[in-house]
Amino acid sequence: MLGSAFFMVILDGTIVFVALPTIQDALGFSTSALQWVMSAYLLCFGGFLLLGGRTGDLLGRRRLFMLGVALFASSSLVCGFASSEATLISARAVQGVSAAVMAPTALALLLTVFPDGPDRNKALGIWGGIGGIGATAGLLIGGPVTEFLGWEWVFFINVPVGLVLLALTPRLLRESVDPDCVRCFDVAGAVTVTGALLLLVYAIAEAPEAGWASPQTVALFAVSAALLLAFVRVEMRSPNPLVPLGIFRSRSLVGGNLVLLSAGMCIDAMLLIITLYAQRILGYSTVQFGLMTAVMTVMSVVGAYTAQAVVTRIGPRAVGAVGMALIAAACVVLTQISVGGSYLNDIFLGMLAFGAGLGSAFVAAQIAALAGVREEESGLAAGLVDSSFNIGGALGLAILSTVAVTAAGDGLGASALGDGDAVDGFQTAFVVAAGFAVVGALVALSLLAGRASPAPSPTPQAIATERDGG
Repeated sequence: MLGSAFFMVILDGTIVFVALPTIQDALGFSTSALQWVMSAYLLCFGGFLLLGGRTGDLLGRRRLFMLGVALFASSSLVCGFASSEATLISARAVQGVSAAVMAPTALALLLTVFPDGPDRNKALGIWGGIGGIGATAGLLIGGPVTEFLGWEWVFFINVPVGLVLLALTPRLLRESVDPDCVRCFDVAGAVTVTGALLLLVYAIAEAPEAGWASPQTVALFAVSAALLLAFVRVEMRSPNPLVPLGIFRSRSLVGGNLVLLSAGMCIDAMLLIITLYAQRILGYSTVQFGLMTAVMTVMSVVGAYTAQAVVTRIGPRAVGAVGMALIAAACVVLTQISVGGSYLNDIFLGMLAFGAGLGSAFVAAQIAALAGVREEESGLAAGLVDSSFNIGGALGLAILSTVAVTAAGDGLGASALGDGDAVDGFQTAFVVAAGFAVVGALVALSLLAGRASPAPSPTPQAIATERDGG
């Protein structure tokens, strides 16, 4: 049940990739606006996850889960019937908000069922495998759906799944709530951190057209930084902060979330670029390309299940570092794509390595970040984990699409085969993505635990005791 919901959320973040060229032609999207079909979802998903997870702790995780499912299904229906850029992007934003309610509450419910230790590691390995399947199977499913049913059905497919989840949830899941969480809505914290992230990604996305040193870009970066500082100030003074800053004293939690951020900055942009390369430059149909991504789906599952078994024995450090190194190697391989390339020569090996790396890095980082989490903190911890990965996706998509557009010029959006300018842009973007992955590998080596059972993250009470000399 919970895995099905998570699968739907992750699937919706990637199934749209294959349909993007068709959506661009059908609704008349400009090249610069097209990325917002993805960014609107990812940004709102990442921006509201902390509030969604913490709200579940207060009002009931099952109740909020069902609300998220209902809103997700409704907004998916609107996406499918969209007839303009504005309608589709707006509905995608609502999808992101509803997913931000649904995903952390589902993971929090999972954490309340399995205590910290090997059983939780196995459950998170399965969870990571589901995420890997969803993240990559979207491309596999999206091709045939777009080709034979139309792009609208990449959204309509969510509606019956959502209805089934709403019908079964009351029967299969018990309510879970933190009885000690009273009046802990941190509206000011949610507003400031979400505003900061929205402005940051918007500034990056618009910088090529406005200019990196233009007053608009500089002002957006400045306001984003100010809001982020305001968020820290609010959290320090709030009696019930959205994110108790003391939780970041845990090296394992910080390291796990930073690795997830790095992985997120690679995955979504990589999928967008590969989709455009395969369909616009090599001329593959949506069905052909969807089937080609099966290797990535399979390897992500293999990586996830292998990772949970190895982490239990040696800890997340080595597993996370190897996973990020595989992602970096995959991006390096993909820098060799060419105008006259082919699937086997230019894409296959990169997808194989990327899938294995993503599955193992995701599971290792997630286990590290959630080690020692108490039931009453499960919503917050789940929100942090999901936020890191999805904010990374939004930022990476904005940065790497900007890099590709800047390097390619007008060639990125061209539909003619053999566009050398577009390929140059894609290659440059993969170089930057490899750099993100290398940083993630270094973070894993520096901050993740080398043992199988990392120390629990400090609770506010423990921090207070330590501060008072107790």
